Amino acid sequence: MIAIVDYGVGNIFSVKRALNYIGEDGLLTGDPRDLEAADKIILPGVGAFGDAARKLEASGLRDVIIEQAGAGKPLLGICLGMQLLFTESLEYGVHAGLDLIPGRVVDMSSIIVDKTLKIPQIGWNGLDLPEGRRGEAKHPLFKYTEEGECVYFVHSFCAVDCGESVIATCDYSAPITAAVARGNVMGTQFHPEKSGNTGMGILKAFCEM
Repeated sequence: MIAIVDYGVGNIFSVKRALNYIGEDGLLTGDPRDLEAADKIILPGVGAFGDAARKLEASGLRDVIIEQAGAGKPLLGICLGMQLLFTESLEYGVHAGLDLIPGRVVDMSSIIVDKTLKIPQIGWNGLDLPEGRRGEAKHPLFKYTEEGECVYFVHSFCAVDCGESVIATCDYSAPITAAVARGNVMGTQFHPEKSGNTGMGILKAFCEM
């Protein structure tokens, strides 16, 4: 069973529908016992980092997620859910994340070169898969994904100082962290559930881990 964390933030129903589409069951839950019983966990999220972090703490799920990730259970953060995996965010203040992956979340405007580009980045962008490009085995999350395939982004902030964990980037006049992984903990800045067949392939790969 795949637990989709319901903590009052994010479009959780679209994630459940995507899982159903690929033949997987997803349980929308805010019950710590469900996360403990699940085979895998998906942490979605849309909105502001600080608000999401507070709601995750208030729900009693923060420590459970950390414990389950530490025990080796596959965990996938999506969009803001990915950002919550990092050490901290500088989104309108300094906010502590789950610290499951070293790194920080910063305003995209501070790193892009072309200042005429709109922020947030909204729309489709191609994936750069550095491992596959170097001839190495791609990360298992991209088992069904090819270099350059497009996925759907909606975000104003992005992860930095996480180079060792980056498994995909996209170009927005600078390399933007698109996906990360550290052992059993993974995250996508884009929305696989909104990314057509490419996104379904990424979710399928996660479910097969």
